[in-house]
Amino acid sequence: MIMLWTPRDMNIEDLEMMVQPDHRKEKEQALSVLDRLKILTIVTVRSATGKIARKYRLEKQFKNSLRAALTGGGSHQSFGLPCDTPGKKKVTLESLDGFAQRQWEAILYYMVGSAGAGLAGKGDISPGTKKLLELGQFVVMRKGGAAITQAGFTFLLQEVNAQVWSLLIVYLENAEQASTTILERRSLKMEQVDMLSFLFMLGSLELGQAYSTEKLTPTQLHMLDDLTDFGIIYRRSPDPEYFYPTRLGTTLTSDAGALRNSNASLANALGATASDKGYIIIETNYRVYAYTSSPLQIAVLNLFTRLHTRYPNMVSGKLTKESVQRAITYGITAEQIISYLSTHAHPQMHKHTPVLPPTVLDQIRLWQIEGDRMRATPGFFFKEFNTAQEYQDAARYADNLGVLVWKNDGKRIFFVTKHEQLAQFLKNRLEEKRVAREVKTAQK
Repeated sequence: MIMLWTPRDMNIEDLEMMVQPDHRKEKEQALSVLDRLKILTIVTVRSATGKIARKYRLEKQFKNSLRAALTGGGSHQSFGLPCDTPGKKKVTLESLDGFAQRQWEAILYYMVGSAGAGLAGKGDISPGTKKLLELGQFVVMRKGGAAITQAGFTFLLQEVNAQVWSLLIVYLENAEQASTTILERRSLKMEQVDMLSFLFMLGSLELGQAYSTEKLTPTQLHMLDDLTDFGIIYRRSPDPEYFYPTRLGTTLTSDAGALRNSNASLANALGATASDKGYIIIETNYRVYAYTSSPLQIAVLNLFTRLHTRYPNMVSGKLTKESVQRAITYGITAEQIISYLSTHAHPQMHKHTPVLPPTVLDQIRLWQIEGDRMRATPGFFFKEFNTAQEYQDAARYADNLGVLVWKNDGKRIFFVTKHEQLAQFLKNRLEEKRVAREVKTAQK
C-alpha cells in the first residue's frame, strides 16, 4: 500500500526493514506471487552521483487502476451502481441467505452423493457446474457416474469462503470451456481481467442492496448466470436489469462467515469448530457415534464409515478396513480422515489427549499403508552449488516458499515441487553479485 501512493520506487533495504523476522516467509511468498504476475519487478537504478541501487517497482497500469478502484474513481464503477426497486419487489436478507444456502448445498450434496451417499435428490445443479467440478478434479467420472476425489474431500473440509474461491479459481481458469448455463459457449472470449474485477467488486457491495447491470461489460453480463448457479448473486429472472449480491458474494474479500444460518446443515457440517459444534464420538473398538440429524454430515461420515443404525438425532457405525480403504480408492487419505474426525470430535473427546484414541489413529494409517506403500512426488532436483552459503540461501528460500520436499546438506542437494520462483531467486542473486562487482570496480 505504501508503494501504491508513493511516486518513487522502493529500496529493497527499506522493505526489509518493515518486515519482522518471524514474517519473512510470508514476505517471500507475497513477493513471489507479485513477481509471477509481473506486478512487482526489481530494477537497477544509477543515481546522478553514480551510486547503484536495486529497487522494487510497481507496474504502472496496475498501480493506477488499483488506486482508482480503491477510491471509486474512473468510470468503471468499482463499488457497483446501486438502483432502487419497487417496494413489492424488495428482497429480504433472509431470502438471500436461503437462496445462497440452497444453491451451495446443492453443489456439496452432488459431490458427497457422488460417492454413493444417497443425496442425489437433495438438490440439483446445472450440467455446467457438474462439468466445472470435473475440470477442477473435485469429482471424476467412473462407469458413467461421478466419484469424489482427494481434492474434492479436501474441498469439503474447507471453510465456506475457501470453498467458494476454490470453485471460482477453477471457473476463471476454464471460463471458455465451461459455462454453467450454456456448455456450447466455447467460442466466447471471456476476459479474465473483467471477471476478476467483477468478483472483487462483489466483495465491496452491500448485502440486500440491488445493483444495476447497466455498466457491466459483456463478460460480466455473461457471468451473472454462472454466479447465480453458485448462489453468489440472486436474480428474479434470467434477464432483469438488476441483481442482488448474496452473503457468498459480499464476503469474497473478507474473513466474515459466508453463510449466517447456524441451523443449516452446511454450517453444521462444514463450518463448525471443534469446541462448540463437534458431534463425533469414537471408541477404542472403532465404534462411531455421531450426534447429528444433518443429511450432509451423515453423508460425509458415510464416505469412510460403515453406518448401520440411525436415530432421530444420532447415527452409529464403525470404522472398518473395508470402509476406510473404500474412501482411499476415492483418493481420500488417512490423514484427511483423521483431520476430519479430530476437527468434528465431540467436546467430551477434547477432554482427552490425544483427542482420538491412539489405537484408532494407528489402525487408520495402517489400513492405508496396506495398499499404498510408495508415494511419488513430481518435482525438480537442484545440485552443484558453488558454495555452501549459496546452497543454504537457496534451500532456505525454497523452504520459506513451502516447496521444499527433501534436502541433503552434506551433498548440497535438494528437491522441490516448483522451480519458477527459485530460479528467479537465483537469477536475482547473480544480478546482485554483478552489481556489487560493478560498485567495487567503480570505487577503485
